[in-house]
Amino acid sequence: MDKFMEVPVAVKAMTMNNLEVAVLELKGSFLGGNETNELKTAAADLFEQGNRKLVLDLGGVTYLNSMGIGALVSIYTMYAKDKGRINLCQMGKNIQNTFVITKLITIFDIEEKREESIKKLQSEQ
Repeated sequence: MDKFMEVPVAVKAMTMNNLEVAVLELKGSFLGGNETNELKTAAADLFEQGNRKLVLDLGGVTYLNSMGIGALVSIYTMYAKDKGRINLCQMGKNIQNTFVITKLITIFDIEEKREESIKKLQSEQ
């Protein structure tokens, strides 16, 4: 990994190959407060810097309410409008159930492991 910057508390950002692929590692509950704003800001910053391939690592997410889901959909929309790609990975069972119930599992690309998400995005043009 080329760079590593830490965003306060809930989100860590990592980039590879000069922003070709970025990873946001999420931790904790995303309920529409500061943590959700951190996520949206981190994704928007990467997008503005030219990133169009983003992995959202949900392995550390303990709870996601409608505001948290809304943030993920907002990020997805931002990337999709500019032919960007988002891949989710390491979903816990509760988070995965939320995605199944809301049918978001049909919208997002989801892999089990972070490495699989990165490889998938790197292989896409």
